[in-house]
Amino acid sequence: MATSEVKIYRIIGEYRKNLMKIRFSKEVRALKPEDALEIVFSEIGSSHKVKRRDIKILEVKEINPEEVKSVLIRGLLGLH
Repeated sequence: MATSEVKIYRIIGEYRKNLMKIRFSKEVRALKPEDALEIVFSEIGSSHKVKRRDIKILEVKEINPEEVKSVLIRGLLGLH
């Protein structure tokens, strides 16, 4: 069995709340793009009280560690 490598994904999307369209960009660590999407749906839904059907994903992109903007992920990678 091959070992899986954790990758970093940048997910760009938008959601509707109170007739407003709010854009977001999130960076997450996951094994597959599907896992990254699940994390984003969960985080946006719980922190902003938005239903999954109101979240529209515009782009899912695997990024290199050098491209990471998230302070938390940079800290986990040792790229302070």
